[in-house]
Amino acid sequence: MAAKKKTEEKMNLESILFKCRDILRQARNSGSFFEKRDMMLTLVFLRFIGEKFEDGIQKLRQDLIAQGLDPDDEEIFAAFFDDATFTDGTYNLPIEARWSTIINTPAPQLNVALDTALHSLANSSKQLKGCFVEGTFTTRNLAPNDIKKIVDEVNKISHKSFGEEKDLIGRVYEYFLKEFAVNATKEEGEFYTPHDVVQLIATMIEPFDGTLYDPCCGSGGMFIQSADLIQAKQGDISRINVYGQEKDAATYRLAKMNLALRSISHNLGGTYDSSFTNDLHKGIYFDYIMANPPFNLKGWYDSNLQDDGRWADYATPPESNANYAWILHMLSHLKAMKGVAGFLLANGALGDSDTVGIRKKLIQNDKVEAIIVLPRELFITTDISVTLWILNQNKKGGSYHGRTLRNREHEILFMDLRTWNENPVKNESKKKVRLDADQIQRVADIYHTWQNEGTDGTHYEEPELYRSVGIAEIEKQGWSLIPSKYIEFIDHDLDIDFRAEMSRIQAEMRDLMVQEKQSQKMLEDAFRGIGYGID
Repeated sequence: MAAKKKTEEKMNLESILFKCRDILRQARNSGSFFEKRDMMLTLVFLRFIGEKFEDGIQKLRQDLIAQGLDPDDEEIFAAFFDDATFTDGTYNLPIEARWSTIINTPAPQLNVALDTALHSLANSSKQLKGCFVEGTFTTRNLAPNDIKKIVDEVNKISHKSFGEEKDLIGRVYEYFLKEFAVNATKEEGEFYTPHDVVQLIATMIEPFDGTLYDPCCGSGGMFIQSADLIQAKQGDISRINVYGQEKDAATYRLAKMNLALRSISHNLGGTYDSSFTNDLHKGIYFDYIMANPPFNLKGWYDSNLQDDGRWADYATPPESNANYAWILHMLSHLKAMKGVAGFLLANGALGDSDTVGIRKKLIQNDKVEAIIVLPRELFITTDISVTLWILNQNKKGGSYHGRTLRNREHEILFMDLRTWNENPVKNESKKKVRLDADQIQRVADIYHTWQNEGTDGTHYEEPELYRSVGIAEIEKQGWSLIPSKYIEFIDHDLDIDFRAEMSRIQAEMRDLMVQEKQSQKMLEDAFRGIGYGID
């Protein structure tokens, strides 16, 4: 029984990371939260890329044997293994960068060996260059016993057990946000988008081919999880090319690491920088945009942005809040007549008074297609309810992913999912809920049915859930995009028959009075029976 318990503990990713966290907390020179996180993510990356290489070599051996060749023959070995190439994106690692080399390095030499591995990887591949800070481990110079214990723990993490599902680097990143992040707020940009939320956006806009862009890509989780959905639906992630930008240097490296690990072709620009002050993909237009920008971001504005072309047709967004700057930035990168964007914003953006002019033009120009308010507590670092916006450059109809779409001009679909909080996530330090697969499909079906030919948009609604609304009604509401202004919410008290209810209550009161009188009489009779008078 003890052996079984030990095996289960070993196979639990969070228990391994918990041990690593405790080792780093107690270790001398382990650095800040960000340095601890980056060391762990770099180690996990080395572990996984090394294991993929070992699996690739093993498969290559099996393929040669199946062809009647001896992989141990000197000439065969030299021809196929000295400079091995792989068709699935696996990297051919130099000896010093292989996990088998690292795990067998004596503890006193580990810090140097790890930095040697990073330097070797950076020089062997353009895709891997810029993924890490060379000198990470020798700069921190953890004690031999500490770095050895951490490497041994990371060695327990196998992609066979953990990496085939969703976004493993993202899961490690999310764990360290939860456990370490004192300053990991949404406004600071340290934020990880849960898998169910990414799946919801991807299921709705269907980014199955073409180009996909995220202007604040963080750890690359949007790309990773979208690739998983593409593989599930289409089976070929080579049909999508991803572009992104990230302002934070460490997170930029993390995204490159994450995408390289999953062999996803990507262009994150040549460096880390702000999408507002230095748009690294200026002049490029994308088929799809998926994003989770920092909510209500302050300090985004620069005086050089006053007459920026991205808001030339609208107005300069408020300096105090970047929500509408993000909207206009993404709109400026959508392909004309076909681009679709799905992104998250704080609910305040639905009706802010200082952005009503921009919002009015977005609606009049028919850019807003759907507004979906999500349940509270979907995210780890904030418990607020947020909104999923969908912009579409073509609401006129036509063919889209095998569906025939109707003309939806001057209509917007509103949904309110705030009551969908019945799926709590267990073993979290704070209350958290999730959207399950059936709920995600339900939302996508509502949206796709509304889009499809044959649907009457003027009568498309379900009270307390969704409603299609025309521009005239939105104008009457002062160009507000708050769903509760349009979706019918039933006052269930109106279903009560008050006359019948009052009659029932009066009857119950009469019965109680009769019972009270009967009890009083029984008590009087009892006292008289034993010789006491009752005044």
